[in-house]
Amino acid sequence: MWTEIAQQIRQVTGQDFEVVDRTSIGGGCINQAYRISNGHGQSYFVKVNSAGAEAMFAAEALGLKQMAAAQAIRVPRPICHGSTSSNSFIVMEDLDLSGRSGSESWAEMGRQLARLHRLAISDQGFGWDRNNTIGDTPQINGWTQSWAEFWTEHRIGYQLKLAARRGGRFEKGDRLLDQILMLLDGHEPEPSLVHGDLWSGNAAVTADGEPVIFDPAAYYGDREVDLAMTELFGAFPSAFYQAYEETWPLAPGYKQRKTLYNLYHILNHFNLFGGGYASQANQMINQLLQ
Repeated sequence: MWTEIAQQIRQVTGQDFEVVDRTSIGGGCINQAYRISNGHGQSYFVKVNSAGAEAMFAAEALGLKQMAAAQAIRVPRPICHGSTSSNSFIVMEDLDLSGRSGSESWAEMGRQLARLHRLAISDQGFGWDRNNTIGDTPQINGWTQSWAEFWTEHRIGYQLKLAARRGGRFEKGDRLLDQILMLLDGHEPEPSLVHGDLWSGNAAVTADGEPVIFDPAAYYGDREVDLAMTELFGAFPSAFYQAYEETWPLAPGYKQRKTLYNLYHILNHFNLFGGGYASQANQMINQLLQ
């Protein structure tokens, strides 16, 4: 496998490269991650999965390229992606993410994320050029002119269908789907390019103090979905939110919408991992229907 990956790196970069050193990197639950090096200072970050995951990595590479094109916030540069005889993979630049994330770094991340959201706007509506994944769950991105309809059909509705197949009991799920149009009534966001899976595990700071976001599940949607998820599994430092608000203030009603947006991720976690996420999702549904 590593010989084939090195060959593709050489084809793309036009530079000689052989895998001399390989280090397994923990932290992911979907893919295996490695740092590979030629032993002479050239290294890359590689994610590996089964042979059937090639489309997932192609979508990740496209998301990273589109985010980088906005020139608003640093993301790892994708080098190549593809498959070997037994695996699929994506190769990216190897960033040193050992920087200390102090208040100024978090503030800069907030400013830069707001700039990404403001600069990368779609004129096709809400969605993306292809479906991708959230974790390893399919994420449906069919273009839709109405944000409320997009969120109803392609986000909450789709996750509830998957949950039903897993035996999940969300008795008020259909009622919520009927209410989403009302819950989002009057809210008309710009279709911003969003990271789509922005929690603390997908954000860091380089050794030079530069903010970086990675592992996207990109699409064009309400920018608030990114802000909401940063609060789901332990909020980012307050400097991040203050700087974002100063750069591009959020619309009134975000607090209620935040629960609706984060319900998508909790339902997805139920579909991926089961367990107590069903109870959390039902609590959020009840909250939204009050």
